[in-house]
Amino acid sequence: MLEPGWRAHARRCNVGRPFPGVSVMLRRSMLLATAILALTAASATAQARYPESRVQPVTDTLHGVAITDDYRWLEDQQAPETRAWITAQNRFREQTMAGVPGRDALAARLRELMMVDVQGTPTVRGGRYFYSKRAADQDYSVLFMRQGAAGPEVPIIDPNVTAGEVPISTGLMDIADDGTLLAYFVRRGGEDEAVVRFYDVLRRRSLPDMLPKARNGSVQIAPDKRGFFFTRQTPQGPRLYWRPFGAGAAEQLLYGEGLGSEIGLGANLSRDGRWLLIYVSRGTSGGNDLYLMDAVAKTAPVPMVTGTDRNFSADFAGDRIVIQTDQDAPRGHVFVATPAAPRREQWREIVPEGPLPMDGFSLVGGKLWIHYLDSVLAVVKGFDLAGRHYRDIASPGVGSLSGLGGDWDRDEGFFSFASYNAPVTYYRYSVARNVRAVFWRQNVPFDGSGYEVKQVWYTSKDGTRVPMFLAHRKGLALDGTHPVFLTAYGGFNISSTPGFSAPYALFLERGGVLAVPNLRGGGEFGEAWHQAGMFGRKQNVFDDFIAAAEWLVANHYTTPDRLAIAGGSNGGLLVGAALTQRPDLFRVVDCQVPLLDMLRYERFLLGRFWVSEYGAATDSAQFRYLRAYSPYQNVHPGTRYPAVLFETGDGDTRVAPLHARKMTALVQAATSASVAERPILLKYDTEAGHSGGLPVAKLVEDGATRWQFVMWQLGMLR
Repeated sequence: MLEPGWRAHARRCNVGRPFPGVSVMLRRSMLLATAILALTAASATAQARYPESRVQPVTDTLHGVAITDDYRWLEDQQAPETRAWITAQNRFREQTMAGVPGRDALAARLRELMMVDVQGTPTVRGGRYFYSKRAADQDYSVLFMRQGAAGPEVPIIDPNVTAGEVPISTGLMDIADDGTLLAYFVRRGGEDEAVVRFYDVLRRRSLPDMLPKARNGSVQIAPDKRGFFFTRQTPQGPRLYWRPFGAGAAEQLLYGEGLGSEIGLGANLSRDGRWLLIYVSRGTSGGNDLYLMDAVAKTAPVPMVTGTDRNFSADFAGDRIVIQTDQDAPRGHVFVATPAAPRREQWREIVPEGPLPMDGFSLVGGKLWIHYLDSVLAVVKGFDLAGRHYRDIASPGVGSLSGLGGDWDRDEGFFSFASYNAPVTYYRYSVARNVRAVFWRQNVPFDGSGYEVKQVWYTSKDGTRVPMFLAHRKGLALDGTHPVFLTAYGGFNISSTPGFSAPYALFLERGGVLAVPNLRGGGEFGEAWHQAGMFGRKQNVFDDFIAAAEWLVANHYTTPDRLAIAGGSNGGLLVGAALTQRPDLFRVVDCQVPLLDMLRYERFLLGRFWVSEYGAATDSAQFRYLRAYSPYQNVHPGTRYPAVLFETGDGDTRVAPLHARKMTALVQAATSASVAERPILLKYDTEAGHSGGLPVAKLVEDGATRWQFVMWQLGMLR
């Protein structure tokens, strides 16, 4: 059995606990040297002062209330003063962390855990299997194809060959029904905008046809390969287009004229190319309309359901349409319709609402497969289109079981399982024979057998019972001494279920406890659970998170001085609120690509799409509750704040990096703790973005910086 890398490193370097054969004198010398190093670093840090952040108050009056912003000037991302400030903050972080030990060891172990083969679920078209795969020594995933399930692998799109200093990543968007033509995106860094290219599988070459860099989506290649449908988010709003293949071909606008910039648009083509489902969403949480278009005649779409604030998802099962919705059923129910009778009143319910919330569905092997959550643990149930129960797919353990993926007219499907102590395994499943076999298992140098994953329940501020997953070494003594990493999301109907993460594995190996509560605002218990964390009820999410931290302390897992919290995007808002509401409860905060100024967020980038989740300060009632919890408006001078690492970058074209910039300046000015005691630092990357796309080597380096900061503050690097 391989020994965890950090232990092996400790043995080679003779640090940490004494080992047989090491003399007492040597041990004392080592301890003295370590103490001198720590004192030297602390002394240097104690003299440090934060970079200057100019105060230039700007006051707005909102609904009769004066709101002053001292750092509005930092909203201008390209201003020379802002760029100089970013450079100074990055340099200050590097100087502050320079004397902190352990980074090389963390990077080395992360490299071992992350630089392993990674493979995606295959999509089968025309007898060809398409899937992404990244070898251990590669930075980016390569798109592979093989003829038949056991055929030789053929690389077809390899960004490792073309990527230079600027990270370039690719991903599959669609495959023609016969498997001879595919669409893929190319994007720079972590930007949401991407170029769309097309690849001729038979001739092994990219076509000259392309879509220029934009927020392109829903690419759907027609079965005859004469053209393709796609959506694009334009400055005026989303639009649906048809474009033929060939030189000089012009885009044809099919739908979307008059839709505003706060609207989202998606499309899904039937396998025979006859019909196109169109989704029109009002923000990310405002429900969606559903339309059906004749994809051959390209006539005006027929409304299937419109004008509600509920959610609808649909797919084609041969000549029928299957629809899941939470309309009149917060936990979800399923209907069937036909293109000849597509309107809401013509649908037929086949699976009614039950005690478990639905978390999606798929159509594979002639059956309907519904993904349920039973106390946040996955259950996959199969039905026929008359609604008769067919069979369940059992989960291998406590973790995340994906829904069954595949095609309605093929027996073969794929699903995956993973947990905090178990790397991902993909299974190939025969619907007709009810047989599953391992298709691919990730080989990570991590022995999960010594760790357990369990679920506990605790009580939030208003008496609501909330579940939480915990992962830690088996036989953990509840003596209140353990470092804990508490992270959550709590929004947008997104469910947090256990999955494998190399950084989490690193933290577990170092003796840490991972805690992931399922806060209101997520989708773990259906739409009612989501709505309990929206708009004026958003404070419930923060209360749930704070209550989780209090439970961990009360039940002797940890103390506030050994408790770290972390979150990104909406989770960044979560930990920002926790930082300002309970600064006494946490030692360190990792706040990634966050929303923090909730009185101005909707003015920037994609913020307008989230008004349906949070509300907007332009509304007087919504202004009151947004102001009450908005982290940026609730920083108080003279407060002893935890140590904080804010993380963002220029490449984030989803959540404006200005949130992290302004909050860094404000908390640095407000905290009563010294830099040596609890530093407030900014990690600002000029290439990184919101949604991945970075090479693995860069992820390792970023992870080493993050975990060095967190473990330093939790006393794990001694």
